[in-house]
Amino acid sequence: MSRGVRWTLYVAAMSILLVATMIVSLATGEVSMSISDIVRASTDEGSVAYGILHYIRIPRTLLGLAVGGSLSLTGAILQGIYRNPLVEPYTLGISGGASLGVTFAIVSGLQMLHVMLLPLAGFLGALTTMIAVYTLSIRRGALDINRMLLTGVMISFVASSSMMFLMSIAAVEEIHGIVFWTMGSLGESNMVLIATMMVAAVICLAISYVFVTPLNALRLGQSKARHLGIDTDAVIRIMFVVTSLLTGMCIAVAGIIGFVGLVVPHIMRRLVGSDYRILLIASFVCGGIFLIICDVLARIVVSPNELPIGVITGLVGGVAFIVILSRSKKKKTII
Repeated sequence: MSRGVRWTLYVAAMSILLVATMIVSLATGEVSMSISDIVRASTDEGSVAYGILHYIRIPRTLLGLAVGGSLSLTGAILQGIYRNPLVEPYTLGISGGASLGVTFAIVSGLQMLHVMLLPLAGFLGALTTMIAVYTLSIRRGALDINRMLLTGVMISFVASSSMMFLMSIAAVEEIHGIVFWTMGSLGESNMVLIATMMVAAVICLAISYVFVTPLNALRLGQSKARHLGIDTDAVIRIMFVVTSLLTGMCIAVAGIIGFVGLVVPHIMRRLVGSDYRILLIASFVCGGIFLIICDVLARIVVSPNELPIGVITGLVGGVAFIVILSRSKKKKTII
């Protein structure tokens, strides 16, 4: 079987699984629905099922696809650039900056002024962190990716300490809001935010495919990629901006949802290979599937209550990662 046919079958199978997962998400909850109920409720505007479907389940399913796909996509890109299997979207300190921005908005009362200020604060915090990491990582006019990684980790510690300081002077109800946000949620119902997240995810996926050849070359290392005629500094800058902005948007809309960008690219790399022509789309689709499944589990594990989705992704992702490591061969795998 040729590689092109095999890749086509992979994408077709994952697409079918994605559709099935989304149907399960629409049908699952405190009020269960069959496929016929979903079809009927989609046109019966006066029914309770219509409200549940259009104002709760469809938004969170679409958001799960966009956020899960985006986090997995950024993880696949960053792991290849850094040639480090432990790098994930939050490693560069972006989550710390976003958390600090949201904490400041809650403690200062800015979130009471407008519903959009909380995600905006998270995005601005992530953007500020991104700019700081990029600026501090330039050495002798060139971008040092190892320096960038260390800078991101240190800025993350600084942001976390600053967030703890703000929490120590916050009221009890404010602390509850901060903690709940940091555990992640797909409960955002603002369709403008969800549509923006969806569009951004698709655009960033398309941009990443423009750079698929340089990304494949960077798997060999910066020096070898330069010998192949790749402007590695320019590619790394563009990919860093794309992945950072995408991660910042995910955090701003859904909070901090861990392990998606770490585990899913690992699984996809073992399943479809390391070639970015298939790895990018595979990671995006399966990241969406993974997060939607975790959201379904979050709704039913302690029903009628709901767990924060970050709890489920942490448990499932952590166990999955341990299993992957235990089964991995002793020889070094090239990212």
